[in-house]
Amino acid sequence: MLFKRRKEPCLRERLRVALWPRRSVGRSLRYFGKRVLRLRATPHAIATGFACGIFAAFIPLLGIHIAVALTIAWLIGGNVAAAVIGTTLGNPLILPFIWAATLEVGRFVLSGSLTGEPLPPHLGAMLRHLDFLVLWQPLIKPMLIGAVPLGLVAALLIYFPVRWTVAKFQHRRHKAAFRLEKAIEPT
Repeated sequence: MLFKRRKEPCLRERLRVALWPRRSVGRSLRYFGKRVLRLRATPHAIATGFACGIFAAFIPLLGIHIAVALTIAWLIGGNVAAAVIGTTLGNPLILPFIWAATLEVGRFVLSGSLTGEPLPPHLGAMLRHLDFLVLWQPLIKPMLIGAVPLGLVAALLIYFPVRWTVAKFQHRRHKAAFRLEKAIEPT
């Protein structure tokens, strides 16, 4: 094999790399940023798709972020590849903060005040058994309701900078291609 490792990493090392990138988080973010910039679509479609991915990352149900992002992006004409890249916001480092925020916003929306009833003391036991119907009222329902406004705000906040950045990148790329084409032209 051309690119095979000499020594296979152990399970512990593979888990560590899955939770924290080997090089750095900044390098991973730059990589995803370049992937978004290099997509072949209009700036509006790319920004819309990316915003759909950001919105889907706020949904508290693990495993359906990409499906939700793809569906919404397809329905409103966003770029589906950008939607998948946008879901990377929902990573193990960020999700606990997103979940806490969606729970509090959802509880505020449902109760109408910041001092709602506290979470049940036996929530830990409920989470261990993972019974969807038991978890619905105290946890899942408020998180789903809180995910909508927070996801919409995050999507709107990310749409405009992504659209501007992609438009600027594509304009520079077209200018460079035009200059190169003009330089190659025989006179």
